[in-house]
Amino acid sequence: MDRVMKIKDREFETFIDEAELGAIVARLAGEVSHDYQGKRLVVCPILTGAYMFAADLTRRLTIPCEVSFVRYSSYSGMRSTGTVTCSLPFPPDVEGGDVLIVEDVVDSGLSMQHLLDEVQQLHPRSVRICSLFFKPGAFKGNYKVDYVGRNIGNEFIVGYGMDYDEEGRQLPEVMKITDNRK
Repeated sequence: MDRVMKIKDREFETFIDEAELGAIVARLAGEVSHDYQGKRLVVCPILTGAYMFAADLTRRLTIPCEVSFVRYSSYSGMRSTGTVTCSLPFPPDVEGGDVLIVEDVVDSGLSMQHLLDEVQQLHPRSVRICSLFFKPGAFKGNYKVDYVGRNIGNEFIVGYGMDYDEEGRQLPEVMKITDNRK
């Protein structure tokens, strides 16, 4: 059932429910498990937005993996600051491993480009990106998002780990903003 709720000063409505999220995650876990069979998989979820997605994804993998969280950020409230900050970098032991960066949303792709540049300096065997959501209309990157849960428009979304000014992460579904003010 769709619901509407207020988070801080904005109104949001259900966009993707728990059942659809579960199906998306199961599909992605199957693809990743197939592609990384017999390899040293190092899953690197980006905190904080991807924590729920990464937990559900890794629980559904049928292959062994290591998990090492990283924390990079470029958002404040609903807008990108244009600057990527790091408070928890990639661990040096990814060298020689097959790194899977797990992200909640790839929109402009500028933050991800920064991450890719940093992780390549650690000499992993391979690096791929798994994003729950991808905004092709906003994407300005020069790389491939290897695993995409679902393409979306430029909606601002919260829930399932994603936030609006640090609120809404705990929601079990994904909600989109309903008002158009900036």
